[in-house]
Amino acid sequence: MKDLTLSESELRIMDIIWDNAPLGSGELVKLCEAKLGWKKSTTYTMLHKVIDKELVKNEDSIVSFIIDRSHVQKSLSNHLVERSFGGSLSAFVSAFLGNGRISREDADALIDLINEHLDEK
Repeated sequence: MKDLTLSESELRIMDIIWDNAPLGSGELVKLCEAKLGWKKSTTYTMLHKVIDKELVKNEDSIVSFIIDRSHVQKSLSNHLVERSFGGSLSAFVSAFLGNGRISREDADALIDLINEHLDEK
């Protein structure tokens, strides 16, 4: 999977695009102004950045995403675990939980996920 690391601003514009695509570029400008307080020039600067990263396309002033949210989330999560926890998922979960408690429902969901992805060689 290619590195899909995004800045905070890139992620913000992507959230708006994912939630509203396909949408006209003028509509994107209005949404970014309303939700983020961005001016038109800021929106177009950020739009060009995510286009350059091949996350989005703008054809005939219609903006749509190429890479969906789940792929970006997976890449960002993998990058965080690699960079901050040396690739150790258990170290990440331990840090995430800290001394906090989780509900039985969340614990059961995590157990199901682990069992679903368990690599038994």
